[in-house]
Amino acid sequence: MADTLDVLELRIICPSPAEVGLEVRPIIGGRDVFADSPYRGVRPRHLLGSAGLLRATATPREVRIAKTGCAEECCGAVHVTIRREMEHVLWTGWHNPMDKHFGLADFRFSAAQYDAEVARAEADRRWQWPGTLVADLLEAKLTGDGSGLAAWDCELEAIWESWSEPDWIDVVLRHPRGCDERKDHWLQFGIRLPISADEPAGQAERLEAGLTTEDPRATAQVWGGSQTAAEKLGYRWPPEYPWDS
Repeated sequence: MADTLDVLELRIICPSPAEVGLEVRPIIGGRDVFADSPYRGVRPRHLLGSAGLLRATATPREVRIAKTGCAEECCGAVHVTIRREMEHVLWTGWHNPMDKHFGLADFRFSAAQYDAEVARAEADRRWQWPGTLVADLLEAKLTGDGSGLAAWDCELEAIWESWSEPDWIDVVLRHPRGCDERKDHWLQFGIRLPISADEPAGQAERLEAGLTTEDPRATAQVWGGSQTAAEKLGYRWPPEYPWDS
């Protein structure tokens, strides 16, 4: 095995308010892994948040590290397996579930350098605002055991926070639970929620209560799925998606 080890840099890209989204770009050996590709880095809230997804242990962990501008079920996303092996950290098994031809070479890092870089990136919160904290806490609450949303036959698909609209988060629900998006019988609901400067934990608790004590579908908008399903269930199919307006 070669003695040369790879060096990791986690570069957080903070666009101007007019641009779309924050992302974490993996720079390995000075090269942006996804440069000149259709992939964008995942949001720092997911990669560098409380779940500690990039922290390496002896137990392998598969992490979604990049995505396209489309849903993963359609165009896929890039996953890599991270594991610690003695004094090294390995990134192996690169794949896109929707692209059998995708692949990248394995990388091997010094565990000391890798751990220091992940800790540095996690500690750098210049990209963070109250909405990201509320979104992180609310997501953890709604994905804990899923029982709160189960009463409405819904499951959490995502929570979006916007760099350009810091006073709002969007909660995206899927109905029914466990649906197969390749079939024509599911709906995606979107709910826009205001964020204030109040303490994030209290806001997350109140928002969770609002989503789980009353049927969120009653006030949500249909954002996706199928028009057939919407009409069958008595929901108005949107003339255009909210992000197209």
